[in-house]
Amino acid sequence: MRILHTMLRVGDLDRALDFYVNVLGMRELRRKDYPGGRFTNVFVGYGDEASAAVLELTHNWDTRTYDLGSGYGHVAIEVDDAYRACEEVKKRGGKVTREAGPMKHGTTVIAFVEDPDGYKIEFVQKKTG
Repeated sequence: MRILHTMLRVGDLDRALDFYVNVLGMRELRRKDYPGGRFTNVFVGYGDEASAAVLELTHNWDTRTYDLGSGYGHVAIEVDDAYRACEEVKKRGGKVTREAGPMKHGTTVIAFVEDPDGYKIEFVQKKTG
C-alpha cells in the first residue's frame, strides 16, 4: 500500500495552479473536467504518480470559497534549504506565514507558506549527515 494523493478543494483553479506550479515548482500531471458534476480535477506534483504522492486540486465550478475548518493541518514538502525556499516563494509572489527556523522544542528546520485558498504548506529542511 502507498499514499496516492491528497485532495484539496480550491475556489479559483487558475489561481491555485499558479501557486502550485509557478510558486512551489510542481508540475501539472493531468486534468479532467466533469461537466455533469460541474467540477474539474487537476493533479499536480513533483514526480510521476506511479511512484510519488501528489495533490489533487478539485474545483467545484459553482463554489468560490471553502471553510477550512479546524481539523485540517498542512501538507509537508521536504526541501534542501528551507531559508532559500522561503525566499523563492516570496520572490514568486507567495505568502510565507512562518519564516524558516528550528521548530519549537526541536532542531528540525521548518517553515510555513500558505496557498491562495488558505491551506498551509510546511517546508521541512532535509537532514544532512
